[in-house]
Amino acid sequence: MNFAAAEKIAAAILYEGYILYPYRATSMKNRQRWNFGTLYPRVYAEAQRPQEPFRLIAECLVAAGANDATLDLKLQFLQLLRQPTDSEAYPLADPSLEWEEAVERTSELHTLPLDDLLAVPFSSTLTLNAASLPGKITQPVPDLDATLTIEVELLPCGARKLCFELINATPLPSGAQAKRDEALPQSFVSAHMLLGITGGEFVSLLDPPEVYKDAVTRCSNIGVFPVLAGDGPARNIMLVSPIILYDYPKIAPESEGDFFDGTEMDEMLTLRVLTLTDAEKEEMRNGDPRARRILERTEAMTTESMMNAHGAIRGLRELRPNVPVNTHPFGAWDPFAEQEAKAAPESVRVFGIDLRVGDRVRLWPQKQADIIDMALKGKVAVIEAIEQDFEDQVHFAVVLDDDPGREFGMMRQPGHRFFYSPEEVEPVTAETPA
Repeated sequence: MNFAAAEKIAAAILYEGYILYPYRATSMKNRQRWNFGTLYPRVYAEAQRPQEPFRLIAECLVAAGANDATLDLKLQFLQLLRQPTDSEAYPLADPSLEWEEAVERTSELHTLPLDDLLAVPFSSTLTLNAASLPGKITQPVPDLDATLTIEVELLPCGARKLCFELINATPLPSGAQAKRDEALPQSFVSAHMLLGITGGEFVSLLDPPEVYKDAVTRCSNIGVFPVLAGDGPARNIMLVSPIILYDYPKIAPESEGDFFDGTEMDEMLTLRVLTLTDAEKEEMRNGDPRARRILERTEAMTTESMMNAHGAIRGLRELRPNVPVNTHPFGAWDPFAEQEAKAAPESVRVFGIDLRVGDRVRLWPQKQADIIDMALKGKVAVIEAIEQDFEDQVHFAVVLDDDPGREFGMMRQPGHRFFYSPEEVEPVTAETPA
């Protein structure tokens, strides 16, 4: 099976969180790994409280009619090996800041007949290959024990249910007394699988056909979630990912390369890297080779590449075809016109005082909806506006007195302007100390 159509997104999963901005080993956020899908050696994981993960379980469906179908599988994860930091360039008082560099480990199985797996499950210790890595890997790559079990079950709906269990069975010299520093180099980091089916089709677990919905609800996945991958609408590749994705996930074509942080925008991270000091860039350049490539790529970006990273609109389609342009989307009812006809009150009486725009209030959030409510409790703010919603509920839009970005709040910018009901504010008057 050729997995080329899914390799790019699989690589992004593999390195998600590997090293984060500012991409230096000495940065606080990079002193402990944040990778998804880490499977620790079982002997270590079971001794922890709470227990750490040592296995993944994945279940998915192959649609009915897959007679003579065969399965291909590619397992991939990172193995982290501690590499000494250049003590002359960056002397470290704390040896724990030595960098853990990644080696890619893979194992592949080819052309496994589903009918054979239906009769006799597959169970084996996998042979793991180590990808070559330009960098400072000087020590031998430790052996790992990865055991994989594959079972196939024929369901009443005619589909075949594929069940996979991967276990990190690597022994540790210290056994159950091992510490994390001993266990991490023997761990499967960002473990995921690519599954390929020949002579059949996978079933989407996110949007299954009606005939398979009940079977999908009975699929159990621990630590991973399978999604369709590759080029849609083909259903011959499944990505078993430690991060929940949608079917057919893709890397944006505008992306010039990986920043190892899919939750952030490429443009923002590019600008952040370019604003690093010369000393910070030098540490980045002399650190992990992948961090060095980020620096080299961002410094070489053209104006056109920067504009491409700014954003793109694609996939626009007409939601309501054959509807005249002048027809209002809400039909005869226009809630916006109705709202414009309702003028918000100029003042609201609270504790016997008429509060208007420009008055100051003390905040006493009642809903405790999030951390913001807790952080703003007792804070003094100015009323920037009085708003009325579609349900005729009145809200004060307030800007904090001590907000360093207070001017942004007065410009109605998000993050500096908050909404509270009359029951959640107390008037601050000349007689009431702020």
